[in-house]
Amino acid sequence: MIKILVSDPLSEEGLKILSGVKEFQVDVKTDLKPEMLKEIIKDYEALVVRSATKVNKDIIGAAAKLKVIGRAGVGLDNVDLEAATQKGIIVMNTPGGNTISTAEHTMSMILSLSRNIPQANASTKKGEWKRSKFMGVELCNKILGIVGFGRIGSEVAKRAQSFGMRILAYDPFLSREIAEGLGVEIVELKELLERSDYITVHTPLTDETRHMISNQEFALMKKGVRVINCARGGIIDEKALVDAIKEGKVLGAAIDVFEQEPLTADNELLKLDNVVITPHLGASTEEAQVNVAVEVAEIVRDALLGRGIRNAANYPCIEAEVCKLLEPYINLAEKLGVFSSQLVEGRFQEANISYSGEIIQYDLSPLTMSLVKGLLAPIMQDTVNFINATALAKERGIKIKESKSSKEEEFVNLIQLELKTDKETKKVFGTLSSNKQPRIVKIDQYYVELPPLGEMIFIQNLDKPGIIGNLGTLLGANNINIAAMTFGRDKPGGRSVSVLNVDTPVSAQILDKIKKLENILTVKVIKI
Repeated sequence: MIKILVSDPLSEEGLKILSGVKEFQVDVKTDLKPEMLKEIIKDYEALVVRSATKVNKDIIGAAAKLKVIGRAGVGLDNVDLEAATQKGIIVMNTPGGNTISTAEHTMSMILSLSRNIPQANASTKKGEWKRSKFMGVELCNKILGIVGFGRIGSEVAKRAQSFGMRILAYDPFLSREIAEGLGVEIVELKELLERSDYITVHTPLTDETRHMISNQEFALMKKGVRVINCARGGIIDEKALVDAIKEGKVLGAAIDVFEQEPLTADNELLKLDNVVITPHLGASTEEAQVNVAVEVAEIVRDALLGRGIRNAANYPCIEAEVCKLLEPYINLAEKLGVFSSQLVEGRFQEANISYSGEIIQYDLSPLTMSLVKGLLAPIMQDTVNFINATALAKERGIKIKESKSSKEEEFVNLIQLELKTDKETKKVFGTLSSNKQPRIVKIDQYYVELPPLGEMIFIQNLDKPGIIGNLGTLLGANNINIAAMTFGRDKPGGRSVSVLNVDTPVSAQILDKIKKLENILTVKVIKI
């Protein structure tokens, strides 16, 4: 059984997806103390969390079997991504599940700031009727500056535009063409800060974005600006924000996320009347809770069952349909790596991987990772996996080069590997058969038709009569059945290669006997 630990509350819809898989044992244990989680995590292959569980380096270090961490939500600041990556653990989140919920909450905060709704509600419930005290402003024709124009930022823009707001966006990865198509003006951060009437942040929290809005940035803003943060606590420097409000530079703020949660009574933001505060409610809608629970359950299930990896922070993301198309090639790439690794002599120096055919229109990073994993696996065994393969290769000074070719090749959708060592260079070519099974179709200049499966005997020999007969006789005498056989030669009577798939292991003694046969040059056993 594959054991899955759910350590934070998860909607029933998500739990049903996981518990409905007969291979899974799902344990729901919430409110675990760190020391308890560290004690029990060693028994689990997957961990599903929200924001409460802190998956730190100690927890990951104690996770002997852990393969997958699924975060039901967007942020991953409660997961030590570097530690997980080093240990080969896939970390996945659900970036789309709460997009609409957070965008709508942002608009609610903007409206609350503009019309003083929370303050007016509290006053009226106390029996007061102070209309003039709560005079508001319209959103129409105001400038909204959006810092970070990803999924949520773009959804906020759509809603703000419906109120007649003009949108400025700062995002170093957003092209002007895309922005213009959305009716958004893309600007540098300094210009956005100087021109905006409202500023809302929608970036992840990283070393680069921590306190990206601080004293210097507040100094650039218009007097009377309103500031909103429904993204991550720490993007806005809270102390600097308090100072800017007290100085009158910032007319009001609406904050849903904080540097320290939950808030303590001494937090200065709680004492300011023109600050709207909510307790991290951006994703707190019934729909969002179900969406992220279902999404995290599906991606964890699919990863554990080998159906593809999506939404991974430390693995190239593949959409479901693309994953379905590329999965046979990922399998081919790994087998190509395993085969080539055992074929060459010497220390690896460089692996040049070239792709051609229809597959070049896709992101081929997963194929490269798979091939490199295959190269290292015969030597490093379980210590190498899809996540850490390229990092391990780099640590070892192995250069990995990936390229795509639009040149028409002899085979459709071809993967070509040129593997250089300090002793030789080998080229191995792979493609898929008509039924999507991996095939090695060329080794150096020799054309072959080789299924890279099980145990194989790779032979370089002279193209002379009697080779096949002698091999068959020898193997038959030792009760070794030949499952498949392929031959390739450069010219009649010249050099050739013979590859035999066999049903039973070949001992060192039998290998020595093959080497002594007439016209045999070299012999290797390759296992996949």
